Amino acid sequence: MSEATADASVNSSRRTWLMTTAAMGGVGTVAVAVPFVSTFQPSERAKAAGAAIEVDISAIRPGEKVVVEWRGKPVWIMRRTPEQLATLEKVEAELADPASDRTAYPTPEYAKNRHRSIKPEVFVGVGICSHLGCSPVDKLTPGAQPSLPDNWAGGFLCPCHGSTFDVAGRVFRNKPAPDNLEVPPHYYVSDTVLMIGEEKKA
Repeated sequence: MSEATADASVNSSRRTWLMTTAAMGGVGTVAVAVPFVSTFQPSERAKAAGAAIEVDISAIRPGEKVVVEWRGKPVWIMRRTPEQLATLEKVEAELADPASDRTAYPTPEYAKNRHRSIKPEVFVGVGICSHLGCSPVDKLTPGAQPSLPDNWAGGFLCPCHGSTFDVAGRVFRNKPAPDNLEVPPHYYVSDTVLMIGEEKKA
């Protein structure tokens, strides 16, 4: 074999080796890039975070409250007793915004009433204090208690800074919270199923 033929053979082998290496390197790059790019795709949980949710409320008994999550927020669903509903008128003189007229957290028109709900007995509200985002706790038992007035009729207490709310989520006067608890958009799919996160379509 001549020297020129040998050189051509070596160069050919070298080109083949380089092309194979480059191709494998390209495959490796793609293999690394795909998982990296896929991390930018929203997760199924993230996709669902803003979606409306259906909640079966048939098992909630009078005086009970359940908590569901919507858009990362705790949403309270409470079935109020006749006794609890009777307190709503009695406490109105002590409330900062009894008619829900303030606009920081606009109340849907169908909840701009004394009980702040579509059905008087069922309250749907976001369990986040309008002051600094703490979560109020249940103080549903009437009567004098620590951090509450002697004439307490039952409701919710924000343990962070002492804001108090009635069983319709309306804030009492002279408290740090600037607004009532938020009422999320919602409607009844049936007598026992709530859709939270959407208004009822006309």
